[in-house]
Amino acid sequence: MKVEEIFAALDMLEKEKGIPQHYMMDKIVQALINAYKHDHPDVEEVIVRVDEEKKTLKMYLQKTVVDVVENPGSEISRADAKAIAGSIGVGETVSLPVDHVEFGRIAAGNGKQIIIQGLKEAERDMIYNQFSSKEHEILTGVVTRVDPRNGNISLRIGSGTEATDALLSASEQVPGETFTEGMRAKVYMVEVRRGTRGAQVMVSRTHPGLVKRLFELEVPEIYDGIVEVKNVSREAGSRTKMSVWSTDESIDPIGACVGPKGQRVAAVVDALKGEKIDIIKYSEDPAEYIAAALAPADVLDVWMADDGRGCRVIVPDDQLSLAIGKEGQNARLAARLTGYKIDIKPESYHDEEEEAVPLGEAATIVTGEEDEVFPAETDA
Repeated sequence: MKVEEIFAALDMLEKEKGIPQHYMMDKIVQALINAYKHDHPDVEEVIVRVDEEKKTLKMYLQKTVVDVVENPGSEISRADAKAIAGSIGVGETVSLPVDHVEFGRIAAGNGKQIIIQGLKEAERDMIYNQFSSKEHEILTGVVTRVDPRNGNISLRIGSGTEATDALLSASEQVPGETFTEGMRAKVYMVEVRRGTRGAQVMVSRTHPGLVKRLFELEVPEIYDGIVEVKNVSREAGSRTKMSVWSTDESIDPIGACVGPKGQRVAAVVDALKGEKIDIIKYSEDPAEYIAAALAPADVLDVWMADDGRGCRVIVPDDQLSLAIGKEGQNARLAARLTGYKIDIKPESYHDEEEEAVPLGEAATIVTGEEDEVFPAETDA
């Protein structure tokens, strides 16, 4: 491979793969320098000058002018330096061109291999940079493979030179959903990991962020920042609770999310294959927020614990099971949404029992951390 052929190959790569010529040229230059130093261990400073217009690469040795040469690889006598560069003093540097034949041998021996290696690295870097900027966004992929052993699904995301494979692991799939090759699916970009084999794109169908992004697509007020999604608590495939609030008092955040005749929320439910969604109005008053989060049950009273981490909620006797929900789901989601431990009691709960059990210590539902919090400053 001659030098002009290297330039031609880089030009083709830029047109077909979108990899900038300067990116690959930097790698070629560094590889040529390393190769020369490997063959000439006494040499200390080597530079390669690239002229893209003339399509030339020229290698030079940088040597320091001295009176007495002790290291021929990095030093040159003043007399020899003057013969090359004219008037030059001790301590200055002079550039000595590398023999063209020798340089051509190095280029021919390394150019093709360098381009192949650099191409792989460039593609990995491009994929990582491209998709890392899309973290926490919704992407649409085409199922390319369903692993029958572990249930993991491979998706092809993007098109052309910007396409890459993504992994939808079995743990990130909604229970009951089935996928076949060729099917299109909306997924939530969780993260992009650097690996030895390149960038690995991790996606999810269960992440609560998927719900938030779907509402952004359907609700202009959320996209514009007028209505904010404060938190999402989700049990994928079954039910989601989402708290919202509006920066504009004239706009009802719940009504904006539901949309005319329920069209907006219906579109999200459809995208989630029928998953139920409760939309709650956020409040800075913890008691009010907790009461709203337990919908559809009515809440008569909320008593906050002294430690600020728990509460006791009183509901009508006939709505106790509704407040708790099937297998505790409603209360569990409400607790995750609000971040409080919730102890649910019926209206007939006796005062003497209240005194016997300290508030916050005998919670009917005790949950861990919140599923996900979306601060007000989070970009839409």
